[in-house]
Amino acid sequence: MATFHQISSHNLECPICLTLFNQPKSLACSHTFCIDCVERIVHTQQKEQILTCPVCRKETPLPSGDVSKLQTYVPLSSLVDEVKTKNPTCTVCEVDEKPPAVSYCQDCGKYMCELCEKGHATWKPLSNHELVPINEVLEGKVPLKRRQKCKKHPNDDEECFCTGCREYICCKCGMLEHLQEGHKLEHAAIHEEKLMKNIKELQERAKSKKTIFENHIDCIETQRNEITNMIKKLNNDIDKVYEEYLQLLSARREALKSQVNRWSEKFTNKLQAMEEESHQIIRHINAMEELVTYGMKVPLEKDAVFAHDKLCETLKSFLGRGDPDDQSPRGVTERAKKISFRKDVKVNEPCLGELECYTWEVKADVELPRQDSMEGITRAPDGKMAVGSFFGGIHLYSSGGELQQTLLKDVSIRNIGFFSDGRSVVRDTNNKMSLYTPQWEKLDVTFETMSANEGGQGSLTVDKDNNIYVSYIKPKEIQVSSPQGGKAVREIMCDGYTPSQLFSFRTTGNLILKDESVVVCLDGKGKKENVLKKEGMSAYPAVCRDDSVIVAWVKLKEGLVSIDRYTRNLEHVCNIVTNFKIQKPEKRSWYYLQEFESGEIAFCTADRLYILYDAI
Repeated sequence: MATFHQISSHNLECPICLTLFNQPKSLACSHTFCIDCVERIVHTQQKEQILTCPVCRKETPLPSGDVSKLQTYVPLSSLVDEVKTKNPTCTVCEVDEKPPAVSYCQDCGKYMCELCEKGHATWKPLSNHELVPINEVLEGKVPLKRRQKCKKHPNDDEECFCTGCREYICCKCGMLEHLQEGHKLEHAAIHEEKLMKNIKELQERAKSKKTIFENHIDCIETQRNEITNMIKKLNNDIDKVYEEYLQLLSARREALKSQVNRWSEKFTNKLQAMEEESHQIIRHINAMEELVTYGMKVPLEKDAVFAHDKLCETLKSFLGRGDPDDQSPRGVTERAKKISFRKDVKVNEPCLGELECYTWEVKADVELPRQDSMEGITRAPDGKMAVGSFFGGIHLYSSGGELQQTLLKDVSIRNIGFFSDGRSVVRDTNNKMSLYTPQWEKLDVTFETMSANEGGQGSLTVDKDNNIYVSYIKPKEIQVSSPQGGKAVREIMCDGYTPSQLFSFRTTGNLILKDESVVVCLDGKGKKENVLKKEGMSAYPAVCRDDSVIVAWVKLKEGLVSIDRYTRNLEHVCNIVTNFKIQKPEKRSWYYLQEFESGEIAFCTADRLYILYDAI
């Protein structure tokens, strides 16, 4: 009869890992496997909730994919534990009390004590057998060979393998039981060679496949890093733009508040002046009343009577004046209430909003001496506005709109510019330039310029250093000349823009030019810095005394003008007038905008001069 250890050595091994069972788990089909092997089987399947038996292919439900919830084969587990704690006895010795085994022969399938092991080693026919220490067998480190002695013919080795039955058999069993249809016999060694070859091929394929997926994982990691870097860059870009917008919005807020404070100062000063005037009148009345009252204290004679009578008449006359009109301070408040803040949201740019002011009114609406005559206007040093006439002459207007003088009547004017010392430069319709003294006496200075046919029309401005900038619309360039005359000292290309009107800043070397409906800010080398444009409107800019920029936006068909104020960087500050109605010119839609030294704004058409002022 076989001993307990003989039975366990052949029947307590997991059919997958070929080692002693470790926490044996039974499937619904009653097949049993190690818990670790079941885990591996689960990882090879796509359905985590279903476990397919690798032997019979039956399915076992696997709740939540948790292998530990499968039933543990407790008797088998206990048997394995007992085998691990009790050493097997020798199966070679033919005695009743078997000595403990120290090794196991993989070829004989026998446990051997020390004495039998020595005898086994000295018998030459057994010298090639593989002996395994018993402790390695018990610990499951060495799987036992599957081919043993035939169970039906104990004296015969299992030298054959039936591929149909999937089991090792001896030759006798093969001849007696495995010759019918469905059975195929092959030598066990050949089967094992094929099996090993197949296993190696699968191992190589598995290694290759793992390499592919490891490379794929590396690729995924690379892409993850790229995405992480991209996300990081996006967040940094967002933070950067956010900070820039915060700075822009903060600057915009300060500009708007500064504008509000300036208006507040204007309104307060206006009311303060009214209040001071009333206090002055009260003090005057008190003084005269006090002098008149002296006549009641002493008798008045001769000169005293005459003086007293005069004082009484003066006081009576003064008191007969009209009372102060409360409408004046109320009017100041009404004008202040016309200022409003309009929240604004613009695409692609941060905009806090803008202040709308309706305190500007028309101070003068003047018809020019000749219709369709205006060619250009500029601010004169003496506070006047110089309006050039295509038909000849420069008309000087006061800030009130009065025509005070007409000069150079025989010169067909295109542009006018003034130097800081009061001299002027005039460009006629043939593009010839001339210099004049402050008394309008012509100087003997000659400039080389493009002809009208070569350069076309254009504009002229003088910068803070008295350099003369002359624009030409045909070649789209600006020539810079010195007051000494001669050739232009340098040229500025306008980057595709047509410089039909040109203005310079007082404090920087930048330029503002008009091109159809666009306002462009250029640096001293002609590089574009900022652009303004409003759909459906033509733009007419001007540079003010404080280097801010005002732009008249004209709806040509409707004859409506809106004027806005901007910083030197063309950032919007406030609205000055909205949809101011003008008399449309009969022939030329040619307009110019300028600011008086005293702050009024001149808007000139080919026929008329409009002067606007801040009614505050």
